[in-house]
Formats: sequence, structure tokens, C-alpha cells
Amino acid sequence: MHSELLLVGIAVLAAALHGADGLHPTNRYLKRSTSSAMRATVEASAPPSEDTMTKLTAQPPFATVVVNKALEALDEALPKEKVQPNGAPEYLGGPPSKERVVVLGSGWGAHAFIDGLDADKYDCTVVSPRNFFLFTPMLAGAAVGTVEYRSISQPIRSVNPGVGYLEATCTQIDAAAKTIECELVVCDGAACEIRDFSLSFDHLIVAVGATTNTFGIPGVQEHCFFLKQVEDAAKVRRGIGNCFERASVPGLTDAQREAILTFAVIGAGPTGVEFVGELCDFIEQDVPRFYPSLLPYVRVKLIEASDKVLMAFDSELQASALETLRSRVSVSPSRGSDKPLVEVLLSAGVKEVKPDEILLSDGVTVPYGLAVWAAGIGPLPLVKDLAQSIPEQASLDGRGKLVVDNWLRVCGAPGVWALGDCVTIDQKPLPATAQVASQQGAFLARLFTRNYDLSGAAPKIVGAKQGLVQQFGDADGYAKGFNFLNLGILAYLGDSKALAQVNVDESVVKGTGAAGFALWRSVYLSKQVSWRNRALVAIDWAKIRLFGRDMTRL
Repeated sequence: MHSELLLVGIAVLAAALHGADGLHPTNRYLKRSTSSAMRATVEASAPPSEDTMTKLTAQPPFATVVVNKALEALDEALPKEKVQPNGAPEYLGGPPSKERVVVLGSGWGAHAFIDGLDADKYDCTVVSPRNFFLFTPMLAGAAVGTVEYRSISQPIRSVNPGVGYLEATCTQIDAAAKTIECELVVCDGAACEIRDFSLSFDHLIVAVGATTNTFGIPGVQEHCFFLKQVEDAAKVRRGIGNCFERASVPGLTDAQREAILTFAVIGAGPTGVEFVGELCDFIEQDVPRFYPSLLPYVRVKLIEASDKVLMAFDSELQASALETLRSRVSVSPSRGSDKPLVEVLLSAGVKEVKPDEILLSDGVTVPYGLAVWAAGIGPLPLVKDLAQSIPEQASLDGRGKLVVDNWLRVCGAPGVWALGDCVTIDQKPLPATAQVASQQGAFLARLFTRNYDLSGAAPKIVGAKQGLVQQFGDADGYAKGFNFLNLGILAYLGDSKALAQVNVDESVVKGTGAAGFALWRSVYLSKQVSWRNRALVAIDWAKIRLFGRDMTRL
């Protein structure tokens, strides 16, 4: 709610200075009166002219984007009704009375799409092996016990009661036949079997995200931990506890204990840096209660192939982050040692990861007890296979991702839409962040929910206009393409310090230290997808202040 209120405030000023011309109808979920029958009887309209297409795909001024997003936020704040499913879905024997929408994934983009979709208009089904939405930016905290896993997750079935769900994995997409092949694991007692099934669709929403990119470096897959899923965070949490228990065994030399208690984090992007910050908080606040004699041996090494940390941030904030990380020291109350806790190794590419040491490109060897890989993402095999099966995608440079147009339609595959980390918009590269996926999901839901004819060269309004934004008018009645509004980037550094960077047109507003931490916490709390999650996260933060983190290895 904080960011929405901020948008409204900025929008008032922007509208006064620049006007509100060119706003397009992307507001979200209101009670509507137009029936499906009315949409079906719309007369075919002429395709938009070349000048109109240029207007629809052009990047509008910053003030226009802000005002547009603010009005969308106002629409979202209005009461909205989500209908209960009317009868069984078609795949369970229901009548084929609606267009079938299949959504692949349950992440940021998929969640935003089904949250805003009018399920009374479509027979919508989500297919995902994960039956919950996960607030991924807080996985680093979950990996050390700052928050619990269930506090940052929401059952996908609770997002929209009119949307069905199948706990399965999509293995193949036939865009031409408009079918997908899926498999699920069915267990009866101790015996499990894999069952295959297929689903047909009128519209397919591909929102499967991306996978960890190991760049083919030997040993990464076998010996490193990752931070993409709840299971990854649980493994890291158990692994940290295991390192301290192993180092407690008698008969070890000081060098052996230091090697076991060396935590290597590869990748100095937001995930890697935030995990280092959370890990240092755990070491300073909780380890002294349980392992005071081991504190002198604990080391954290942040390894980055480039010469900077947090590449997406301003250079001044990068320098601040580096200074904050390197200022953490390991203090033992019993021995009085005062050594650096965090060592940041820049311009240090990883050549190979062995069971107990990391070989860097400059020949340096880093012994470790636990290694976390946070060095980038890459396309999933399902996405690469789909791109290769579409002839038009071969002529586009998607680099393993799906190339989509400005309305998120997969080029060369009518009826297939895609969003999030698995896509690139033609000539509009966007960062692979939760912000982008969430805004794309909400944008696509509005196209499906509002009175748009989706079959033309550009979605066109048919019937009555709906919502606040549509009343301002469009470019000749067509929906404009997707425009991303960067609401800012945040990174937690540990010790109640964080970085905050907000881009306002060509200006940059920066925050560091305690001010950045206050903004980081307020944004992360307000961006939880339900009041239940906000309450649970707040309780978790209060618990660690009162009782510390839970060291139990379950």
C-alpha cells in the first residue's frame, strides 16, 4: 500500500504539470455489466493504421506512465468481487461454454494474472508443481531463520476462487495444436508413479520463470546450494547448522575448523548480497549464544566475477554496500579476536567447485564448508523447446527466451502469451525482477478481463468502457502496449542497514543505512500478497528480537 499511495501522490503532481493525455486502459478488476455474449457478437473492425501502431508501442513520457499506474492503483483499491466457480471446469467434465485459459507457473507473473482475472468469463486452470506463491525476495532471510517459509507463501488456490489448479509439471507445449503435455507424481503409501495427461487451451499463459544458470562450471550443480525455491532455503538452513556441528567435533585443527566455518557466496547481485547480510546477522546475534568458542573461526567470502557488487545500483550505492560489507568483523567474547568477518573478492571468476574448495580463475583456492550459488539465471528447457518449435522465434534473438510483442503475445504463436523471466519484449529488454513479472501479469489480466477484442493486431476496446483509466480514452480505442514503471530497487546489507534507489524520470533518489532499512522493511511488508502474510512476517521479525532465530535442524 505504501508504493500505491506514493504513486497517487506523484500522479497528482505529474498530471498537473504534464496533463493526462495518452493514458491507456490498464486498470484492474471491477464489477462489470458486459456479458460474454455481447463480446462474442462484436463486429470485426479494421486493423489499426501504422501511425496508430506507432503510438501504441511508443514509450510514453515518465509522467504519463506514473499517472496511468496511479489510476490503476486507485482502481485496485476499490472493492472487487471474485466469483465462485460456476460448475466444474471442462477437464473435469464441465460444459465447454467458455474460452479455456491455462496458466503455467505460480510465481509473481502468474499470481498477478490470476488475481486480476475475471474467472466468470474464462475457464481458467493453473498448472504448476508448486501449489503456492512464494515471496522470493525474502528467501535469503528464510535460509537463516529470520522469517519462516509459510510466512512468505500463499496457497495458489486461495488467490482467485474461480480459477482451478492442477499440481503437475508441464513437459511439452504444442503451440500449433494448442495442447500441453503434463505429468504428475501420484503416491499410494510408499509406492509412487508418474501419470501423464494433456490439456487443450484457447489461451496459454507461460509464466514459468527461469532456472539457476551454472554456466557449465564443473562442480556447481553437485556441490553448491541455491536460493530459488523453499526447498533450497531449507537445505541452506540445515547446511549452516551442520557446519557448526561439524566444527564442534574434538580433534580438529584451527585450520580445519576455519575451513568448515567458511561460507562462500558466489554472485554479488541482490540475492547474494542479501544472503550475506542475513548470514552475518545470524552469526553476530545467534551464534554467540550457542557456539561462542567457534566465533573466531567463522568467515564469509563473497565472490564476484565482475569488479562491482550490486550492478543494478548507482555507483555511490555500490561503494556504500562494499564498505558496509567489509566493515563486519568477527568478535569473540572469550578470545577477543577482531578479524574481518566478510571478505569480498571482486574480479574473481569461479573455474571449478570441488567438494571442499573453490578454484578461482586467477589460481586462488578458497576452502569452504558451505557454498551458495547466486550468480545468475537461465531459461528452462521447456521454454527453450517451445522457442525452437516456433519458426518465427528462430529469426529473433531471444537467447533461449520467448520473444513477445508489446502486448506479451509470443511472436509466431497465436493464442500463446508469456511474461516474467522467461520472455524478452522485442526491442524492449527489461530486468528479470519480481516487479516486472508482477506488472506484466496485472497488465495481461486487464486485457483479458476488460472489454478487449484480443484477436486483432492490437487489442481493441469493444462495448462500454470500464474503470477510471478507460474513461480518459485510448489511442483510437486500442490498448497501448506494456510499459514498465520502475518503483525502485532495494537490498539488505545486514546490521539493520539497507540500500534504496528510486528512479524518478532521469533523477535518482538514494537511501542508505537506517533510512534505507526502514524503507526496505516497510516495502517488503506492504508488498506481501495478503494480510495474513503481513501479520506472519511482522510476528517473525518480533520473534527473533525476543527469542533469537531457531537453530533446530528439522
